[in-house]
Amino acid sequence: MTDLKIGVIGGGSWATALVKILCNNVTAVNWWLRSADDVEHLRKFNHNPKYLTSVEFQQEKIVLFNEVEKIIEASDIIILAVPSAFCHSVLKTLPKEILKNKIVFSAIKGIIPEYNLIVGEYLNKVFEVPFQNIGVITGPCHAEEVAMEKLSYLTLACREINTAEKLAAQMRCRYIKVTASDDIYGTEYSAVLKNVIAVAGGICHGLGYGDNFLSVLVSNAIQEIERFVKAVHPIDRDIKASAYLGDLLVTAYSQFSRNRMFGTMIGKGYSVKMAQLEMQMVAEGYYAVKCVHELNKKFKVHMPISDAVYNIVYEKISPSIEMKLLCDKLS
Repeated sequence: MTDLKIGVIGGGSWATALVKILCNNVTAVNWWLRSADDVEHLRKFNHNPKYLTSVEFQQEKIVLFNEVEKIIEASDIIILAVPSAFCHSVLKTLPKEILKNKIVFSAIKGIIPEYNLIVGEYLNKVFEVPFQNIGVITGPCHAEEVAMEKLSYLTLACREINTAEKLAAQMRCRYIKVTASDDIYGTEYSAVLKNVIAVAGGICHGLGYGDNFLSVLVSNAIQEIERFVKAVHPIDRDIKASAYLGDLLVTAYSQFSRNRMFGTMIGKGYSVKMAQLEMQMVAEGYYAVKCVHELNKKFKVHMPISDAVYNIVYEKISPSIEMKLLCDKLS
């Protein structure tokens, strides 16, 4: 047990999974959910009414909040687990200095669209959180498998690796292995890009492409990710490590991947709006690809897969035509 107070901001499946993990080691986990009705449901019935509903919580292990400012004040470490598209709307009314002396980990795996920044840079620029107090939580890990307590691996990255290790110690349990890293830029950008690649994989699946082509797509995708993160933050890193390649594989191939699901619908002819309504969940890759497209105007990295996804979901190019063009660019 520990006296370290950890707060999770988010009410979705990944936030729910993170709270479940932390309950194994922490005396009580602070947990913010946007909906007052969801908070009340959790108090009465001990489970999230919308996501991972099979996960039962003990009331003495969770402290529920409906106000963001209060959970931040009550916590030493904050874990952000809301969709990137809504992160700024959740935090924007907070006093600028409220996060300054907190340790903040992003489990978002997306880019803040209002600023076109990864979460770490957003926290530093908008709330002046020192980079040594900012971290990233990445996979390969799907919330659904955490709910079933299937063995899963996480990577926690922070410029100060001791800070990453501090949270990692509270997350290791029988079914969760955790590695600490100091590559905050590489892990965060890789987590963003793998969602874009998963959308591409889903589009191919929806169009009827098979496993043979998907393997070529993913092989080219990891090279695309490596080129981009090297341009953004050129340090030595093993792109084959689970935080990079592993996270890509689980998102591109898994039945639980909402980005792949979104892409599959697009490939089958759904409009973006219809796919979003059908899923009732946020596919981070949809928002990420636009931000990556804008960022890459500066870096000018060769990114044929990301460009193809952008052309399909934002420029409304026919998925079948765009994928045929992409085929000639892969090797």
